[in-house]
Amino acid sequence: MRVVHETDGIERVLASDVDVADGLISQGLGLMFRRSIPDDYALVFPFGRPTKRGLHMLCVPFDIDAVWVVDGEVQAVKRLSAWTGRGRARGDTVLELPAGAAEGVEAGDSVRIEGL
Repeated sequence: MRVVHETDGIERVLASDVDVADGLISQGLGLMFRRSIPDDYALVFPFGRPTKRGLHMLCVPFDIDAVWVVDGEVQAVKRLSAWTGRGRARGDTVLELPAGAAEGVEAGDSVRIEGL
């Protein structure tokens, strides 16, 4: 499974080590209680319909990049600080990536999860 970013016809793999948080417990825990994540990692939260989706960094001791997506189109990108970060945007899918991994990803770009 891979997360691929596309803008202006140029593709870039954001992550090739991908976990899917598709259950109530895995979605509730997210990245909590982990010490770190690999550079090529993504945690994908697939939801059934687009609506405002909030994230918090309680018990997450490292910064991350969060990307909110609707139908493959990026809606928002935000760096969330360890322990205190919060983010909220519209999405049917939310991605959590290592800090810096979403550099260059902007609203309106395309992101797809291959193999999901």
